[in-house]
Amino acid sequence: MAYRGTAYHGFQIQNNANTIQAVVQQCVGKVLNEPVTIHGCSRTDAGVHANQYCFSVQTNSKIPNIGFIRGVNGELPKDISILSCEDVDPDFHARFSCASKEYLYLIHNSECKNPFTTDLAYHYRRKFRTELVMEAAQHFVGTHDFRTFCTNCAENANTVRTIHSFTVEKDGNTVKMLVKGNGFLYNMVRIMVGTLLDINEGKIPLEQLDAIIASGNRLLAGKTAMPHGLYLNRVFYGGEES
Repeated sequence: MAYRGTAYHGFQIQNNANTIQAVVQQCVGKVLNEPVTIHGCSRTDAGVHANQYCFSVQTNSKIPNIGFIRGVNGELPKDISILSCEDVDPDFHARFSCASKEYLYLIHNSECKNPFTTDLAYHYRRKFRTELVMEAAQHFVGTHDFRTFCTNCAENANTVRTIHSFTVEKDGNTVKMLVKGNGFLYNMVRIMVGTLLDINEGKIPLEQLDAIIASGNRLLAGKTAMPHGLYLNRVFYGGEES
């Protein structure tokens, strides 16, 4: 599915908060005519969007895939859409079967705000030095302990992740940061983006970035970038890697 996360407090069900999981689960159950639990591929934060989000659900219903798509889309609000549906093995799990994920961070880089992207891209007024930021982003590529870029990580948590690629492109007023990895910690992408923006502004020297990554100290990294610029862009399963 794809969704615009503006009106939701993230994916995961919460008490007294509107979430993607709660809304989708209710609509899926109504179409399948049975109570269900949907399992998501990621716990996106409040205000974060998804271009491609995978969830899995077990059902006794014999509804065809196209019937599921049309039926659930007919129940969902306008800011959530089922894109595709397929049958999988019973042991498939949207989160634990996922091989890698790709996130997009979108920036509107202009003195003037864009009223059409108010909650869909981060408005950033300062001059954007694309080559510098791209060079800095390459320091994240590879296998590292990313504890520095995690909010409230438990001391005994495994914080080692592998970043496969990190690209930065600027086209007119639009900056796209695209990062792909085998997994991400809580707020990891947003903190990496915030750190790159601090490097862009000269607040963090590029030559200190490797030491900051190795430090494990969240206080040395940059700010946590705003959630509304972040999209879960693609998820990969099995041999899918492009």
